Amino acid sequence: MSDGTPLSAPTRRWALNEDWAATIVGLVLLALVLTGAIPGWLVP
Repeated sequence: MSDGTPLSAPTRRWALNEDWAATIVGLVLLALVLTGAIPGWLVP
């Protein structure tokens, strides 16, 4: 009675690499400093 499809197909999640995460955080911090939302001396 099997039609050839697996009962539980593996779900794919989009995993965020730590390099990309660091890049995104850095760009967000840069944008916040450039817009004046946080002072430049606060971010090392």
